[in-house]
Amino acid sequence: MSDWKTPLRLVEQLDKDGNIHDKGLKKLIAAVDEANELGQKLGCDEFIAFATSAVRSAPNSEHVLDEVEKATGVRLEILSGVEEARLTFLAVRRWYGWSAGRITNLDIGGGSLELSTGTDEQPDLAFSLDLGAGRLTHNWFDTDPPGKKKVSMLRDYIDAELVDVTAQMSNLGPAGLAVGTSKTFRTLARLTGAAPSSAGPYMKRTLTAPGLRQLISFISRMTAADRADLEGVSSDRSHQIVAGALVAEASMRALGIDKLEICPWALREGVILRRTDKGLE
Repeated sequence: MSDWKTPLRLVEQLDKDGNIHDKGLKKLIAAVDEANELGQKLGCDEFIAFATSAVRSAPNSEHVLDEVEKATGVRLEILSGVEEARLTFLAVRRWYGWSAGRITNLDIGGGSLELSTGTDEQPDLAFSLDLGAGRLTHNWFDTDPPGKKKVSMLRDYIDAELVDVTAQMSNLGPAGLAVGTSKTFRTLARLTGAAPSSAGPYMKRTLTAPGLRQLISFISRMTAADRADLEGVSSDRSHQIVAGALVAEASMRALGIDKLEICPWALREGVILRRTDKGLE
C-alpha cells in the first residue's frame, strides 16, 4: 500500500468570479499527471480520478476538465457535494460499524463543509455547504493574524449558513456517535491534546467543544507562521486553521455536539469502498 499527497489549495486559485485561473489549472494538471504516472509505476489496475468543491463550484469547470484531459489523458469526475457527504458517511459507518447507532458526521475540506446523519450505510440526510477552511480564509481574511472584527463577522456568517441544515438534522434526533473527518479535524484534535498521527489510526482521538473554544481564542491571535510552529500543524494549512476551527465550533454548537470522535477514514476510503462494492455485485 502506498500513500501520496500534494497540496493544491485550488480555492485560493480562484478569480473574483470564482473561475480557476491559469496558475491553478497548471497546478491541477501537474498533480493529476504525477498521480497518474505514480499509479502506472505501482501497477494500479484502475485509476479513479475525481474533483470536489473548488472545481465543481467554478463557472469554468468544463474548461478545466477539458484542459486536464487534454494534457494528461485523464478525465476527472466531479463529485457533487451531497455525493461527497454520502461517500464520507459510508466510510465512517464501515469504520465504526452498526453498533454505533445513529452517526452524525462533519467533514471540513478546503472548499466545503459536508454534514450527514443516519442509521444505515447511506445517510438519512446529507448536505454540502461552501464553508471550507481555505475558501473562507481566502474570502474573509485579509490580514495575518485576522482582525477580531473579521473573526466575529465570519462567525456570524457561518452561523447563518448552518441554520437550515442543522435544524433538519436535529429533527431526526441526537446522534449515538458524533464524528469528525478530514485533516482539519485531525489537526484541531491534535492541538487540543489528541495523540499524534505516529500513534497509529486505531488510537482513539476526540475533539471537545470546550477545548475547541479555548483553542480558537489562542490561535486566532497568532500569525500563520507562528501557528505552523505548533505541533501537528502543517505549514500548508497553518493559514486556514482559524477558519476551519470556526466552522467546526459553529457546526458542533448548532447540532448540540459536545464531543466528536475523529475517524481516520473519509472521502477517499468512501470512494474505494463504493467501487469495491460495485465490483462484488
